[in-house]
Amino acid sequence: MDDAVTAEREELAISAEELQLATRNHGFPLEALALDVTPVGLHYLLIHYDIPVVDPAAWRLRLDGCVERVLSLSLDDLRARPSVTQEVTLECAGNGRTLLSPRARSQPWILEAVGTGSWTGTPLAPLVREAGLTDDAVEVLFTGLDRGVEAGEEQAYQRSLTLAECEREGVVLAYALNGGPLPPQHGYPVRLLVPGWYGMASVKWLDRITAIDAPFTGYQQARAYRLRQDEDDPGTPVDRIAVRALLQPPGVPDFFTRQRHVGAGTVVLRGRAWSGSAPITAVEVSTDGGATWFPAEVAPAAGPHAWHRFTATWEATPGEHEVCCRATDASGDTQPVDSAWNLGGYAANGIHRVPVTVR
Repeated sequence: MDDAVTAEREELAISAEELQLATRNHGFPLEALALDVTPVGLHYLLIHYDIPVVDPAAWRLRLDGCVERVLSLSLDDLRARPSVTQEVTLECAGNGRTLLSPRARSQPWILEAVGTGSWTGTPLAPLVREAGLTDDAVEVLFTGLDRGVEAGEEQAYQRSLTLAECEREGVVLAYALNGGPLPPQHGYPVRLLVPGWYGMASVKWLDRITAIDAPFTGYQQARAYRLRQDEDDPGTPVDRIAVRALLQPPGVPDFFTRQRHVGAGTVVLRGRAWSGSAPITAVEVSTDGGATWFPAEVAPAAGPHAWHRFTATWEATPGEHEVCCRATDASGDTQPVDSAWNLGGYAANGIHRVPVTVR
């Protein structure tokens, strides 16, 4: 075996550590793109550390820091406040990273780190206003109860938002998912929900909200979740979800390879498209690997933060085909043919390719 083949096999191999992550952080089966709202058990999960065990009777959410009034709120206090229910599409920033080469050694997502839930919670902005930010507040820091070690340092999971982002409509403290209490793995009893941003911003198992007088420089903000070309590159922050479309796999799968099989004739292609920046305005489909494209029909989204359904009709002829899709949003962003490489494998939104055998 020559060195090039050996190097390629080593690059493709999944390590025991990555396999361990994959068994904890399950993905979304793409056939569930048929559903407007993802059932709780099918929604993707990324759990950085351990799932905290929380006593809801003893739990309190503290809001402090650069505020005029420190608040301490129980779960009942939050439920008693005005609430909103909204369908929100969440996607992990690392979705698609295994399709990049060389790939990042992390949770080995292919394309399945997504889901759309019906989330209920109380808006963040009125709560922050009630505490009263002082003039020296520049950001709001969110601290979860989950703790772990990264870069040799024990830490709680923490992320911050700008003051403007905290005021944005749709940013809520969520305590229910699909009509029931948050499951433990989704952040029970309360999590932050930041629509339009990749999932790392929606801190789970909230413990504390702190108004701070300088930009947050903790690990999850300053080192992780940044678009970098090498270890010395400070990079730029990962934030809004890049425009993407995914096909609901047509026909039936081969058990092991997941190769799709359909019968010749009229095939209806279906899928979902979304963007964290603007509504989807167009989806195109190709059945020849991207050589030619034709438009799909795009349905309105259920809300400003939810995915769109699209459909297209294909007259399938016997043989091997590669079916692809790509989306464009109202800001003019279109999915690239190939994802832009970066060290962490983030925001990899190249077009979705599905090999299909037509019988």
